Amino acid sequence: MNFIEAIKNRRSVRTFDKDKDMEESLLNVIKEFMNNQNNPFGINIEWKLLDASEYNLSSPVIVGEKYYIAGKLKKNELAEIAFGYEFEEIILYLTSIGIGTTWIAGTMQRNIFEKAMELKEDELMPCVSPIGYPSNKLSLREKLMRKGIKADSRLDFNNLFFKNNFNDNLDKEELDKYEDILNLVRIAPSAVNKQPWRILIDNNLIHFYKKPSIKNDRGFDVQKIDIGIAMNHFVQGLKNKKMDYEFINSNPNIVIDDLEYIYSIKIK
Repeated sequence: MNFIEAIKNRRSVRTFDKDKDMEESLLNVIKEFMNNQNNPFGINIEWKLLDASEYNLSSPVIVGEKYYIAGKLKKNELAEIAFGYEFEEIILYLTSIGIGTTWIAGTMQRNIFEKAMELKEDELMPCVSPIGYPSNKLSLREKLMRKGIKADSRLDFNNLFFKNNFNDNLDKEELDKYEDILNLVRIAPSAVNKQPWRILIDNNLIHFYKKPSIKNDRGFDVQKIDIGIAMNHFVQGLKNKKMDYEFINSNPNIVIDDLEYIYSIKIK
């Protein structure tokens, strides 16, 4: 499994090959992988592979899907970040074996998915993803959606990553050490491609912030899920370079605009 290549090559798949089924043995391998995941915060997430026809699951932006992956977890302060981190690990694995995915938070009949997941009042089911073999041809709705959210564009490097404070860009030393890793973060997926992560590098501390740009009206913070995805990509880069790290809560107490401190990674 090459997760670095998966990060670079993955795209959101909304049109699936309805004539190509995933074999039962492959579905079992996927289930096993899902059930052996964890996140840096030790939060338990229950993952399920749902048969779309059995539970009457669908999305108006998806064509040809037969299965969905969904997860649920107890509500707590770090729930969304843990969910984003762990789900991205699953999605990168699926990408590495040729299975298409896309994050869905709003474009689904949430009550039907929550019923299929037997969601309790103290639990969250923030996002789901259809899975299957990508179609060779994009549907018209997928083409329009990708164009609408500018799916292939990303913010400039210097608008996302900073040194010591949010006024200074990274110098050569930080670029030599972290540029490849930060580019993995830069190309991460996010809700309607808003890229809410901001990263502050202070020596061996990597501080993750959120710049809100989406109204939080779903009962959970979708952009904290995006931060979890970005953290996963950063960690994939660290692992690729064989750099040791740990997750810590180390707020540098820098107050600027509407940025919200989320969590930090300490490079050992």
